[in-house]
Amino acid sequence: MSPNLETTYLGLHLRNPVVASSSPLTGRLDTLRRLEDAGVGAVVLPSLFEEQIEREERLLDELSRVGQEISPEVTGYFDPYTGVELGADDYLRHLSAAKDLLSVPVIASLNGYRPGGWTRYARLMEMAGADALELNVYYLATDPAESAVEVERRTLDTVLEVTSSVRVPVAVKLGPWFSSLPHLTQNLARVGARGVVLFNRFYQPDVDLDELNVSPSLTLSTSAEARLALRWIALLRGRVALDLAGAGGVHAVEDVVKLLLVGADVVTLASALLERGPEHVTELVNGLDFWLAEHDYDSVAQLRGALAQTSAPDPGAFERANYLETLSGYAFGYRVGD
Repeated sequence: MSPNLETTYLGLHLRNPVVASSSPLTGRLDTLRRLEDAGVGAVVLPSLFEEQIEREERLLDELSRVGQEISPEVTGYFDPYTGVELGADDYLRHLSAAKDLLSVPVIASLNGYRPGGWTRYARLMEMAGADALELNVYYLATDPAESAVEVERRTLDTVLEVTSSVRVPVAVKLGPWFSSLPHLTQNLARVGARGVVLFNRFYQPDVDLDELNVSPSLTLSTSAEARLALRWIALLRGRVALDLAGAGGVHAVEDVVKLLLVGADVVTLASALLERGPEHVTELVNGLDFWLAEHDYDSVAQLRGALAQTSAPDPGAFERANYLETLSGYAFGYRVGD
């Protein structure tokens, strides 16, 4: 009998733990269908950005004021709550169409970093049919006067605004640079989050030596990056009342298995799909099935968390205890002349 690949994430039933994360591939209906046909467990749509919503609403407000100057009656044609008639409207239409097209769960995505009126779009996403929401907290703290406590508080306030406005489950996608991730994730559960996605990838700028300016740069992930999520999922499993999604660096079957072993409920991927196409999902799902069978696991549930820190034979391997040993082992392997 084949292993049972089914899992649950954010209270949703998934046929397997391989999730297509937010990317251009999930922004098109044709590639969404290919992802489903390839066997994906769920999809996360591209993000609707806080800045995008606020920019569109400022434009709508300006149009409203111009119309009022022409004739007060014109104002009636501009509803301040219909900013969706601009770019956000396209997003909601895509979400609704994706729900009609697919049988797997469809997770909508909001990208922001502070409380504000833009968070009401979470409710519109729910109304458009989203099975769950992913709140992508993308923020780079650059103000020396802003403390870590203030950064965390703003994050929690933003999450609370979203979770209190919807009934569907909300996952929070975090960057890796919070000062105390276990403390933050515990508080995320208290303000209503159902899961966390570890981790968001910050796109780093580069310096153009010919033009002598700073230019945007996008580099796809590699499998080595998955180790950051691997460590923190192992540390958090069993310690926080949240579902855990591994993100960043998931390319091969081995990456999927490792993240599940340390406690991930699902794994999410984008770079590998952009490089190899939606059909790469089939390779991962079939590979997971084969690995489980070869190692006598009956299900993903049996595998999950077997090497979380609370279960691992050497819990210190996930902390500082392994630091010196790792460096020493590398030094002893060094050969003069290399």
